[in-house]
Amino acid sequence: QVQLVESGGGLVQSGGSLRLSCTASGYSSRVYISWYRQAPGKEREWVATITIPGNITTYSDSVKGRFTISRGNTENTVNLQMISPEPEDTAVYYCNARLPFSSLNYWGQGTQVTVSS
Repeated sequence: QVQLVESGGGLVQSGGSLRLSCTASGYSSRVYISWYRQAPGKEREWVATITIPGNITTYSDSVKGRFTISRGNTENTVNLQMISPEPEDTAVYYCNARLPFSSLNYWGQGTQVTVSS
């Protein structure tokens, strides 16, 4: 079973930067790691995905060019770098893992990001 632990959330000013990290364990080789977010009163939405291995990345239109998903310093860490976040990016951010050929989704506990104007 895949386990995910997020860290790095907090308060950031609009135009600043913030990095979220997700540490994953319990997978053997290939996995898709994604970030999702859920703002108050809204549905959870997909933000970005990276494949492990391969480091192929995809982004939602709402964050493309502002956020970067990447592998961290350790093999099982995935970061989400938020550049120039906006108040509209305020949400609880969740790390998600999905194994190839599986419909199962694994979720972290979430980390709050608040962007002040």
